[in-house]
Amino acid sequence: MTKLRDRTARRTATVRRKVKLAAGTSGRARLSVFRSSEHIYAQLIDDEKGLTLVSASTIEKPMREGKKTGANIDAAKAVGKLIAERAKEKGIKDVVFDRGGYLYHGRIKALADAAREGGLNF
Repeated sequence: MTKLRDRTARRTATVRRKVKLAAGTSGRARLSVFRSSEHIYAQLIDDEKGLTLVSASTIEKPMREGKKTGANIDAAKAVGKLIAERAKEKGIKDVVFDRGGYLYHGRIKALADAAREGGLNF
């Protein structure tokens, strides 16, 4: 149990550090990524106002259609493209990437690369 508690505490501390860094810049939303064993989620958050500006995930109905699972790299790429499209509609281009304490590989990296290809700058 101690390993799980330590890992959770370490991840929480990493997220808080990133939030502090992202909140210091005005005009840049924070692209926060969260994953579970079955789904992946992305949100653009304005830390100054405490609002979620845009969100996308694999649990949304358009994403679930035609996909076997939301727990693979293809699904993460689709979420990255979707969050970039929705951000464009809101006029958001510059963001700070918050990987949420997860290692930057696999699904997290695929989502980030797809968001960059979609037009987000980070």
